Amino acid sequence: MTGRFDDHPFIRACRGLPHERVPVWFMRQAGRSLPEYRAIRGTGTILDAIADPDLSTEITLQPVRRYGVDAAILYSDIVVPAHAVGFGLTVTPGVGPEVENPFTSEADLDRLRPLDPEADTPYVLETVRQLVAELDVPLIGFAGAPFTVASYLVEGRPSRDHVTTKSLMFSNEPLWHALCDRLADMAITSLRSQIDNGASAIQLFDSWAGALSPAQYRRYVYPHSAKVMAGVADTGVPRIHFGVTTGELLPLMGEVGADVVGVDWRVPLASARERVGAGFALQGNLDPTVAFAGAEVACDAARAVLTDNAGHPGHVFNLGHGVMPATDPDVLFEVVKTVHEEGTVD
Repeated sequence: MTGRFDDHPFIRACRGLPHERVPVWFMRQAGRSLPEYRAIRGTGTILDAIADPDLSTEITLQPVRRYGVDAAILYSDIVVPAHAVGFGLTVTPGVGPEVENPFTSEADLDRLRPLDPEADTPYVLETVRQLVAELDVPLIGFAGAPFTVASYLVEGRPSRDHVTTKSLMFSNEPLWHALCDRLADMAITSLRSQIDNGASAIQLFDSWAGALSPAQYRRYVYPHSAKVMAGVADTGVPRIHFGVTTGELLPLMGEVGADVVGVDWRVPLASARERVGAGFALQGNLDPTVAFAGAEVACDAARAVLTDNAGHPGHVFNLGHGVMPATDPDVLFEVVKTVHEEGTVD
């Protein structure tokens, strides 16, 4: 499959191909760190904003205009599909996803019917179409990986230790796999609908996979993330896979079918490249907190990331996690400028 952005530095970097400059974008580049976002966001939950295509389009475009980044990422949330099929989930400001009646038994599988994007999330598709019509950089679509979405459905809210999630995994493995299989199908359907409407790349967020050991990941998570990646492989778009505190999981996160493996700030890129192996691009991995030390410090830290990458063409510059809400946008602007001016590709 070919697309209008095949020769764009971001797409070529995802594929490990030569390009003229190191591409950069930031996870959570849209949102509370931008005053223009706060000016238009309005009241209600993020799910309300996502359901408004005009608003979601503008929010997605804001960081592209301000920073000059090389990709936009759809303004949405990983729990949108589960919310859209009526599982009974909301996103509470200051807390995160919350479920009134968490997933506990086989009967709860019936609450996860197949996703029909045209009927369930038409607002997402309209937002994608509007963005593709306006953007001059690639749009990244995304979904939540089965493990991370399952953790919200099982815990009922964000968790530090994932005790309830792990308890289900260990005590009722057939039910766990049935749950994740349904979530994998939903992720595939959602991602394909975004690609069909013009997304040029996708990212699978497994934000909390770092809570698992490699053996646990391979047994309980790998088959389902691999199913998602395989489910969009024929589209030909680059597939990015990201999690936090996943240093020990990096080889497995590439094996599931990713083209690009996201690296958080804890693992140097050179070490990550050794762990992942040849044939993969890397994304990352500036510590988001360095922005709070000012532009000079942040730009020096960005240079260190570039030096660590050593000119490898398979590198997409990003943070090692998302932009923090109190980040000064002017600092990130300087980081983008530094990467574009000083990043070299062999």
